[in-house]
Amino acid sequence: MSFAYTLRESLSGFQRAKLSSLLSIATIGISLILVGIFAAVTINASRLINALRSRLDMEAFLTEPVTDDEVTGLQSRIASLEGIETVIFISKDEAMKIFKQETGDDITKVLDFNPLPPSFKITLREPYRTSAKTLAIYDRITAIPGIDTVLYRRALLEIIDQRATSVNKVMLGLGIAVSLTAIFLVANTIRLTITAKRRLIRTMELVGATRGFIRRPFIIEGVLQGLLGGLAASGLMLLLFEYAARLVSEEFAPYLRMPPLFYASMVGTGMVLGLAGSLISIIRFVRPAAAE
Repeated sequence: MSFAYTLRESLSGFQRAKLSSLLSIATIGISLILVGIFAAVTINASRLINALRSRLDMEAFLTEPVTDDEVTGLQSRIASLEGIETVIFISKDEAMKIFKQETGDDITKVLDFNPLPPSFKITLREPYRTSAKTLAIYDRITAIPGIDTVLYRRALLEIIDQRATSVNKVMLGLGIAVSLTAIFLVANTIRLTITAKRRLIRTMELVGATRGFIRRPFIIEGVLQGLLGGLAASGLMLLLFEYAARLVSEEFAPYLRMPPLFYASMVGTGMVLGLAGSLISIIRFVRPAAAE
């Protein structure tokens, strides 16, 4: 009986304030679409940033002359450092081949010896591919005896970190702004419903209805508004991304196809926004309405 009443009263709120309810649902949907688009941009930007970070390897050049045993010892020592994923040895001959492949020039036609030193190509683990952590690893490697020079694209890594930080701040600010707007409109809709039911709420309190029994329909109404707004937003986003994926090349299409968890999170976020709006409204208005 209690559940049936709660559900019936929640749905009646849509009937009593149809325009406001539709406005709240539409606002939540639009807010979630904006958040979803920005989230998709952020996710894809993060993918690209991580792809760039993964290519920013270190190269440690060895002091010559160096024996095979010394190479093995240096390789093991570097590999044991925190944050190191792989350490690949590149001999002088291999360095010569790589140089010829990348530049098309043959040093042996100019010099009668190989001037390229042996080196280690060092790949860092993903959590350590930031400018600060990479610099710390750089300092540890350069301090190892037998290492002549360590090179990596420090300036580019610092730029990537700065851009990533800026993008995250902008996305956080926009997300908070649209979320607060959605919460405000849901709270306003629930307030209108509460105002229309003031006499009923007063009567229920007089006959001994608990505060939770009175408030539950309004809470469920807000959650339902968020659910409908989330479903509408996720459906439109899915259609939008699928349509856009057909217009771009196969290389970029995967960036427009988001995983199911992305759309599920949009629905869940809509319900949270609806819940927050309804809670704000009943805390502010149910008690004063009952006291009249």
